Amino acid sequence: MPFVDSDHEIEVRIGCSIREFFEREGEVRFRDIEQEVLDTLTQGPSKVLSTGGGAVLREVNRQHLRERGRTVYLKSTPEELFRRLRHDTNRPLLQVADPLAKLKGLFAERDHLYKEVAHFVLETGRPSVATLVNMILMQLELAGDISKP
Repeated sequence: MPFVDSDHEIEVRIGCSIREFFEREGEVRFRDIEQEVLDTLTQGPSKVLSTGGGAVLREVNRQHLRERGRTVYLKSTPEELFRRLRHDTNRPLLQVADPLAKLKGLFAERDHLYKEVAHFVLETGRPSVATLVNMILMQLELAGDISKP
């Protein structure tokens, strides 16, 4: 299946980085565009779709993600995300004095929303990408969504 990153599609649409747009137009306008892009991307042919972490904040996005495909929540602790993202300068919500505290707050706010949308929840921990892919494939096979190659 083709892979599509909704953040990349949003950047193509707005003609600049999400961080620049966030700073210039604000989060509400960004979420409006994100909603439009997700509505389009969740229709049509099957694909693997990666979304930004805030995609679940709007009910309509959660509904589209849940009803129009199979959603996998790759669950990570705030500490694990901090380890991975501590040098990232492109995520607007993490450009704060204490990014770990921000991640903990976002987790508390969003974890239940991710679970609401998810057909499958996988704890990421530290397995390799190949291991995670195999775990996802196994869940999809067990659910009858795909057949073994």
